[in-house]
Amino acid sequence: MNDIFSAIQASAKRIKEAIDVKDIGYSQQENSSGETQLELDIKSDMIIEEEFSKVASIHTIASEEKTHQELLHEDGKYYIAYDPLDGSSLVDVNLSVGSIFGIYEGGFGADKMVAACYVVYGPRVEMVFAHNKVKLYLLQAGDFEFVKEIHLNNKGKLMAPGGTQQNWPPYHKVMIDNFFAQGYRLRYSGGMVPDLHQILLKGGGLFSYPATSDKPDGKLRRLFEVFPFAFVYEKAGGEAVNGTEPLLSLGFAHVHDTSPCFFGSKKEVSVVKEVYSQNV
Repeated sequence: MNDIFSAIQASAKRIKEAIDVKDIGYSQQENSSGETQLELDIKSDMIIEEEFSKVASIHTIASEEKTHQELLHEDGKYYIAYDPLDGSSLVDVNLSVGSIFGIYEGGFGADKMVAACYVVYGPRVEMVFAHNKVKLYLLQAGDFEFVKEIHLNNKGKLMAPGGTQQNWPPYHKVMIDNFFAQGYRLRYSGGMVPDLHQILLKGGGLFSYPATSDKPDGKLRRLFEVFPFAFVYEKAGGEAVNGTEPLLSLGFAHVHDTSPCFFGSKKEVSVVKEVYSQNV
Protein backbone atom coordinates (compact mmCIF):
# COMPACT_ATOMS: atom_id res chain seq x y z
CA MET A 1 0.00 0.00 0.00
CA ASN A 2 2.90 2.38 0.70
CA ASP A 3 4.04 2.21 -2.93
CA ILE A 4 0.55 3.19 -4.11
CA PHE A 5 0.44 6.06 -1.61
CA SER A 6 3.81 7.27 -2.92
CA ALA A 7 2.62 7.05 -6.54
CA ILE A 8 -0.48 9.12 -5.71
CA GLN A 9 1.71 11.74 -4.04
CA ALA A 10 4.00 11.88 -7.08
CA SER A 11 0.97 12.21 -9.38
CA ALA A 12 -0.50 15.02 -7.27
CA LYS A 13 2.70 17.06 -7.41
CA ARG A 14 2.86 16.73 -11.20
CA ILE A 15 -0.85 17.54 -11.64
CA LYS A 16 -0.43 20.65 -9.50
CA GLU A 17 2.32 21.80 -11.88
CA ALA A 18 0.07 21.01 -14.88
CA ILE A 19 -2.74 23.11 -13.40
CA ASP A 20 -0.45 26.11 -13.01
CA VAL A 21 -0.20 26.84 -16.73
CA LYS A 22 -1.68 29.62 -18.80
CA ASP A 23 -3.57 27.58 -21.40
CA ILE A 24 -6.07 24.90 -20.29
CA GLY A 25 -8.05 24.75 -23.53
CA TYR A 26 -10.39 22.04 -24.76
CA SER A 27 -9.17 19.08 -26.78
CA GLN A 28 -10.91 17.46 -29.74
CA GLN A 29 -11.64 14.32 -27.68
CA GLU A 30 -14.60 13.19 -25.58
CA ASN A 31 -14.52 11.12 -22.41
CA SER A 32 -16.67 8.10 -21.57
CA SER A 33 -19.67 10.35 -20.82
CA GLY A 34 -19.52 12.19 -24.12
CA GLU A 35 -18.09 15.34 -22.52
CA THR A 36 -15.42 17.27 -24.39
CA GLN A 37 -12.17 16.80 -22.51
CA LEU A 38 -9.91 19.59 -21.39
CA GLU A 39 -6.26 19.19 -22.29
CA LEU A 40 -5.74 19.20 -18.52
CA ASP A 41 -8.03 16.16 -18.10
CA ILE A 42 -5.98 14.22 -20.63
CA LYS A 43 -2.65 15.26 -19.13
CA SER A 44 -3.76 14.43 -15.58
CA ASP A 45 -4.94 11.02 -16.71
CA MET A 46 -1.62 10.39 -18.44
CA ILE A 47 0.37 11.48 -15.38
CA ILE A 48 -1.47 9.07 -13.08
CA GLU A 49 -1.16 6.17 -15.51
CA GLU A 50 2.58 6.82 -15.82
CA GLU A 51 3.07 6.83 -12.05
CA PHE A 52 0.91 3.74 -11.49
CA SER A 53 2.73 1.86 -14.25
CA LYS A 54 5.84 1.95 -12.01
CA VAL A 55 4.04 0.15 -9.16
CA ALA A 56 4.22 -3.63 -9.52
CA SER A 57 1.44 -4.26 -7.00
CA ILE A 58 -1.16 -2.56 -9.24
CA HIS A 59 -2.88 -5.08 -11.49
CA THR A 60 -5.47 -2.97 -13.32
CA ILE A 61 -6.53 0.66 -13.55
CA ALA A 62 -9.80 2.24 -14.63
CA SER A 63 -10.09 5.97 -15.27
CA GLU A 64 -13.09 8.25 -15.59
CA GLU A 65 -11.42 9.47 -18.79
CA LYS A 66 -11.01 5.98 -20.31
CA THR A 67 -13.74 3.79 -21.78
CA HIS A 68 -12.25 0.50 -20.58
CA GLN A 69 -10.04 -0.71 -17.76
CA GLU A 70 -6.37 -1.37 -18.50
CA LEU A 71 -4.09 -4.14 -17.27
CA LEU A 72 -0.77 -2.90 -15.86
CA HIS A 73 0.88 -5.82 -14.07
CA GLU A 74 -0.29 -9.42 -14.30
CA ASP A 75 1.05 -10.27 -10.85
CA GLY A 76 -0.38 -7.22 -9.09
CA LYS A 77 -3.23 -7.53 -6.60
CA TYR A 78 -4.62 -4.00 -6.47
CA TYR A 79 -7.21 -2.50 -8.82
CA ILE A 80 -7.46 1.30 -8.83
CA ALA A 81 -10.32 3.36 -10.22
CA TYR A 82 -9.68 7.08 -10.37
CA ASP A 83 -11.03 10.39 -11.57
CA PRO A 84 -7.85 12.22 -12.59
CA LEU A 85 -9.24 15.75 -12.28
CA ASP A 86 -12.75 16.02 -10.91
CA GLY A 87 -14.32 19.43 -11.55
CA SER A 88 -11.69 20.39 -14.12
CA SER A 89 -14.06 22.93 -15.73
CA LEU A 90 -13.64 25.04 -12.56
CA VAL A 91 -9.92 25.56 -13.15
CA ASP A 92 -10.42 28.48 -15.52
CA VAL A 93 -12.31 30.40 -12.80
CA ASN A 94 -9.68 29.44 -10.21
CA LEU A 95 -11.87 27.30 -7.96
CA SER A 96 -10.58 24.18 -6.22
CA VAL A 97 -10.55 20.86 -8.08
CA GLY A 98 -9.38 17.39 -7.14
CA SER A 99 -8.31 13.84 -7.93
CA ILE A 100 -10.14 10.80 -6.51
CA PHE A 101 -8.80 7.26 -6.08
CA GLY A 102 -10.61 4.06 -5.11
CA ILE A 103 -8.22 1.24 -4.20
CA TYR A 104 -9.59 -2.30 -4.47
CA GLU A 105 -7.96 -5.69 -3.85
CA GLY A 106 -8.53 -8.65 -6.16
CA GLY A 107 -10.96 -6.84 -8.46
CA PHE A 108 -13.30 -3.88 -8.59
CA GLY A 109 -16.33 -3.58 -6.33
CA ALA A 110 -17.34 -1.93 -3.06
CA ASP A 111 -16.88 -5.24 -1.22
CA LYS A 112 -13.24 -5.29 -2.35
CA MET A 113 -12.36 -1.70 -1.38
CA VAL A 114 -9.41 -1.50 0.99
CA ALA A 115 -8.49 2.20 0.82
CA ALA A 116 -9.51 5.50 -0.75
CA CYS A 117 -7.76 8.77 -1.35
CA TYR A 118 -8.44 12.19 -2.77
CA VAL A 119 -6.39 15.30 -3.43
CA VAL A 120 -7.63 18.90 -3.33
CA TYR A 121 -5.82 21.44 -5.52
CA GLY A 122 -6.76 24.81 -4.05
CA PRO A 123 -4.94 27.63 -2.28
CA ARG A 124 -3.12 24.70 -0.66
CA VAL A 125 -2.70 21.15 -1.94
CA GLU A 126 -4.17 18.73 0.57
CA MET A 127 -4.54 14.96 0.49
CA VAL A 128 -6.90 12.75 2.47
CA PHE A 129 -6.04 9.06 2.67
CA ALA A 130 -8.42 6.55 4.25
CA HIS A 131 -7.28 3.05 5.16
CA ASN A 132 -7.83 2.05 8.77
CA LYS A 133 -8.14 5.72 9.70
CA VAL A 134 -8.77 8.94 7.77
CA LYS A 135 -5.65 11.11 7.64
CA LEU A 136 -5.06 14.61 6.27
CA TYR A 137 -1.78 15.58 4.61
CA LEU A 138 -0.54 18.97 3.38
CA LEU A 139 1.94 19.58 0.55
CA GLN A 140 4.76 21.71 1.96
CA ALA A 141 8.14 22.37 0.38
CA GLY A 142 7.65 19.55 -2.10
CA ASP A 143 6.54 16.86 0.38
CA PHE A 144 3.24 15.76 1.85
CA GLU A 145 3.30 16.19 5.63
CA PHE A 146 0.84 14.54 8.01
CA VAL A 147 -1.50 17.07 9.63
CA LYS A 148 -4.15 15.18 11.62
CA GLU A 149 -6.74 12.43 11.72
CA ILE A 150 -10.24 13.43 10.63
CA HIS A 151 -13.45 12.62 12.51
CA LEU A 152 -16.97 13.77 11.65
CA ASN A 153 -19.33 15.10 14.30
CA ASN A 154 -22.66 13.38 14.77
CA LYS A 155 -24.38 16.48 13.37
CA GLY A 156 -23.08 19.21 11.07
CA LYS A 157 -24.04 22.65 9.78
CA LEU A 158 -23.31 22.59 6.04
CA MET A 159 -25.44 21.64 3.05
CA ALA A 160 -24.10 20.92 -0.46
CA PRO A 161 -27.07 19.98 -2.70
CA GLY A 162 -26.12 18.86 -6.21
CA GLY A 163 -28.17 18.53 -9.37
CA THR A 164 -30.43 21.04 -11.10
CA GLN A 165 -33.25 21.88 -8.72
CA GLN A 166 -35.97 21.82 -11.37
CA ASN A 167 -35.11 18.14 -11.92
CA TRP A 168 -35.22 17.14 -8.24
CA PRO A 169 -38.01 14.87 -6.93
CA PRO A 170 -40.49 17.03 -4.94
CA TYR A 171 -39.80 15.19 -1.68
CA HIS A 172 -36.07 15.79 -2.07
CA LYS A 173 -36.64 19.52 -2.46
CA VAL A 174 -38.83 19.57 0.65
CA MET A 175 -36.11 17.76 2.59
CA ILE A 176 -33.37 20.19 1.50
CA ASP A 177 -35.60 23.20 2.21
CA ASN A 178 -36.28 21.83 5.69
CA PHE A 179 -32.54 21.56 6.38
CA PHE A 180 -32.07 25.21 5.40
CA ALA A 181 -35.04 26.21 7.54
CA GLN A 182 -33.16 24.71 10.49
CA GLY A 183 -30.18 27.00 9.87
CA TYR A 184 -27.92 24.87 7.68
CA ARG A 185 -25.56 26.89 5.48
CA LEU A 186 -25.20 26.49 1.71
CA ARG A 187 -21.71 25.48 0.59
CA TYR A 188 -21.73 24.37 -3.04
CA SER A 189 -19.05 25.05 -5.65
CA GLY A 190 -20.03 22.47 -8.24
CA GLY A 191 -16.89 20.48 -7.46
CA MET A 192 -17.44 17.17 -5.67
CA VAL A 193 -13.98 17.05 -4.09
CA PRO A 194 -13.86 20.55 -2.52
CA ASP A 195 -17.47 20.38 -1.34
CA LEU A 196 -17.08 16.99 0.34
CA HIS A 197 -13.70 18.06 1.70
CA GLN A 198 -15.23 21.14 3.30
CA ILE A 199 -17.98 19.15 4.99
CA LEU A 200 -15.40 16.63 6.23
CA LEU A 201 -13.04 19.23 7.67
CA LYS A 202 -15.79 21.46 9.10
CA GLY A 203 -17.19 18.58 11.11
CA GLY A 204 -20.22 17.52 9.14
CA GLY A 205 -23.35 18.25 7.16
CA LEU A 206 -24.73 16.70 3.98
CA PHE A 207 -23.61 16.43 0.36
CA SER A 208 -26.38 15.16 -1.88
CA TYR A 209 -26.69 14.25 -5.54
CA PRO A 210 -30.09 12.58 -5.95
CA ALA A 211 -31.71 10.74 -8.79
CA THR A 212 -33.17 13.44 -11.01
CA SER A 213 -35.56 13.51 -13.94
CA ASP A 214 -32.64 13.92 -16.36
CA LYS A 215 -30.31 11.50 -14.48
CA PRO A 216 -32.60 8.82 -12.98
CA ASP A 217 -29.62 6.64 -12.04
CA GLY A 218 -27.67 9.55 -10.61
CA LYS A 219 -24.73 11.33 -12.19
CA LEU A 220 -21.71 10.38 -10.09
CA ARG A 221 -19.79 7.20 -10.89
CA ARG A 222 -19.64 4.38 -8.40
CA LEU A 223 -16.08 3.13 -8.82
CA PHE A 224 -14.37 6.49 -9.35
CA GLU A 225 -16.31 8.86 -7.08
CA VAL A 226 -19.13 7.31 -5.06
CA PHE A 227 -17.43 4.28 -3.46
CA PRO A 228 -14.18 6.13 -2.59
CA PHE A 229 -15.99 8.96 -0.79
CA ALA A 230 -18.36 6.49 0.88
CA PHE A 231 -15.31 4.68 2.25
CA VAL A 232 -13.77 7.95 3.49
CA TYR A 233 -16.96 9.13 5.17
CA GLU A 234 -17.67 5.83 6.87
CA LYS A 235 -14.11 5.57 8.18
CA ALA A 236 -14.45 9.15 9.50
CA GLY A 237 -17.57 8.24 11.47
CA GLY A 238 -20.23 9.35 9.01
CA GLU A 239 -22.53 7.54 6.62
CA ALA A 240 -23.03 7.28 2.87
CA VAL A 241 -26.25 6.02 1.24
CA ASN A 242 -28.08 6.00 -2.08
CA GLY A 243 -31.19 7.17 -0.28
CA THR A 244 -32.11 3.98 1.54
CA GLU A 245 -29.12 1.60 1.23
CA PRO A 246 -25.44 2.00 2.18
CA LEU A 247 -23.44 2.93 -0.91
CA LEU A 248 -20.81 0.33 -0.06
CA SER A 249 -23.47 -2.40 -0.28
CA LEU A 250 -24.08 -1.68 -3.98
CA GLY A 251 -22.69 -3.67 -6.85
CA PHE A 252 -21.88 -2.53 -10.37
CA ALA A 253 -22.29 -3.93 -13.88
CA HIS A 254 -20.00 -1.58 -15.80
CA VAL A 255 -16.99 0.46 -14.73
CA HIS A 256 -18.89 3.67 -15.49
CA ASP A 257 -22.08 2.82 -13.56
CA THR A 258 -23.55 5.72 -11.58
CA SER A 259 -25.66 6.07 -8.44
CA PRO A 260 -27.60 8.68 -6.49
CA CYS A 261 -25.51 9.48 -3.42
CA PHE A 262 -25.69 11.16 -0.03
CA PHE A 263 -22.64 11.63 2.21
CA GLY A 264 -22.68 13.20 5.63
CA SER A 265 -22.87 13.05 9.39
CA LYS A 266 -25.08 10.40 10.97
CA LYS A 267 -27.82 12.87 11.92
CA GLU A 268 -28.29 14.28 8.43
CA VAL A 269 -28.09 10.88 6.75
CA SER A 270 -30.71 9.50 9.15
CA VAL A 271 -33.09 12.16 7.84
CA VAL A 272 -32.28 11.18 4.25
CA LYS A 273 -33.02 7.51 4.97
CA GLU A 274 -36.31 8.36 6.66
CA VAL A 275 -37.49 10.62 3.82
CA TYR A 276 -36.43 8.25 1.05
CA SER A 277 -37.83 5.13 2.72
CA GLN A 278 -41.23 6.83 2.72
CA ASN A 279 -41.05 8.03 -0.90
CA VAL A 280 -39.01 5.61 -3.02
